[in-house]
Amino acid sequence: MRQTCALLTVLILLTPIIQAADHSGTRITQTIEQNDEQNSNVHEAVERYFEDELMKKHETVAKYYEEEARKSRAKVKELEMMLAHYEEKSYLYGKKAQDLQAHTEALVRKYEEAAKADAREAASHRQIALALKEKNHPASKTQKLSVVESYGPTVLLK
Repeated sequence: MRQTCALLTVLILLTPIIQAADHSGTRITQTIEQNDEQNSNVHEAVERYFEDELMKKHETVAKYYEEEARKSRAKVKELEMMLAHYEEKSYLYGKKAQDLQAHTEALVRKYEEAAKADAREAASHRQIALALKEKNHPASKTQKLSVVESYGPTVLLK
């Protein structure tokens, strides 16, 4: 009986300590959950930042390829004028007239192909940038269509 009373006294005295320990465990768990949530938020923010940077880089690359395509199309126009001159004034170039015409025609084809390839690359990078933008900053569907449709059907099919 005496042992039972001593045991009950010990249990009665330890009950507030046990309850406090239970509450501190709850506080520790809550603190860990808050830290996990904060880490998750930080991770999402960092991921969004790097995706925004990647989007900007893809837009920059797309602009580069668009500029290259523009330069190639300008060169095609210049070469077509030169070809017309060779065809109209072939008598000025003697035996070399046909060679100059053939060479210029080949250059026109080369620059046309380069312009198409650059336009395809620009469209590809624009689509990647648009996908990243939609992931981080959802936009309207009409805005997406206007960007993709601006490249025309021949660019997107190849």
